[in-house]
Amino acid sequence: MKTHTITVNPRFCETDAFGHLSNISYFIYLEEARTRLFDELSYVGRTDEWHFILASTKCDFIRQAFFGRRLRVETNVSRIGNKSFQCIHRIVEEETGTLIALGEAVVVHFNFHTQTSEPLPDELRARLAEYLVSTEQAAPCNPPKNV
Repeated sequence: MKTHTITVNPRFCETDAFGHLSNISYFIYLEEARTRLFDELSYVGRTDEWHFILASTKCDFIRQAFFGRRLRVETNVSRIGNKSFQCIHRIVEEETGTLIALGEAVVVHFNFHTQTSEPLPDELRARLAEYLVSTEQAAPCNPPKNV
């Protein structure tokens, strides 16, 4: 099983009035991770060749993250369906390995000309399967009680 990983350097402008990263920033990091995964899968190109839409996304905030602390976003696939697949993401503070957030996204293979979903091509299924984790590995962890 492969895990796709990117590194994020949070910017000062991504913090909020409390000094921690704003919740919207996490979704930007998750989008970047998915887009880079699509690139690695050779499924990124010009926007007129794009075949993905986001059907659902969520992020569970486990601990606070701060400016100046590099983050690692690890991405796997937890489900491959007929017309969609689900990505799971872990955002980890790189220096300490501390889990910061867990994310999920359901991505649909979509034809923008006909405005309909389409079955995942076999080649894409095979590439996604390289990142597929078991149900146990995909289960979100419970946040610590003292957070």
